[in-house]
This record gives sequence, C-alpha cells and structure tokens, in this order.
Amino acid sequence: MFNSHSVSTAIAIRNLSLVIAFAGLLSGCANNKSGPYAKALPSGSTCKSIRQELRRMDGQGVPSKVEAVNAGKKVSKASRQQANRYNQLMND
Repeated sequence: MFNSHSVSTAIAIRNLSLVIAFAGLLSGCANNKSGPYAKALPSGSTCKSIRQELRRMDGQGVPSKVEAVNAGKKVSKASRQQANRYNQLMND
C-alpha cells in the first residue's frame, strides 16, 4: 500500500502547492493587476480582505478540510462549504 515516505512526500507536495497558490494570489495583489496571473478581484473584495479571510480560514484548519475533500473522504456539509470557499479564494 503506502509507505511513510510516499505519504510524507504527498504531504510536502500538497503544502508546496498551497504555498505557490497563495504566493500567486499575493503577487497578483502586489502587482496591482499586472503580470501573467493578474485577475480582477470580485466586486467588493480587496487584496487585504482576501488575505484576511484566508488567514482566518488557515487558523480554523480549513486546509485540512480541503485535503479531506480532495481525498474523497466523507466530510460534513459545513466542512465541504468551507473547503469550496477556500478553493474559490485561492483560485480567483
């Protein structure tokens, strides 16, 4: 099945991908909509408000809920909604 090395490698890759996605979001904000990854923010959103919401969700352990959803584990409806919101913030 899975050995501890492959599991730790998978976790490291996941963490790296989250860091890269978060860095891309921040660089888009820092560049003020310039560059290859720049997108217009949703109405009423600012870079600061998005960062605040992501930090709050990180503190609540939402990234682990995202991983559970991605792994196909059973999660509550509330956890799935939090995971979807986190992904939306990371991808917008």
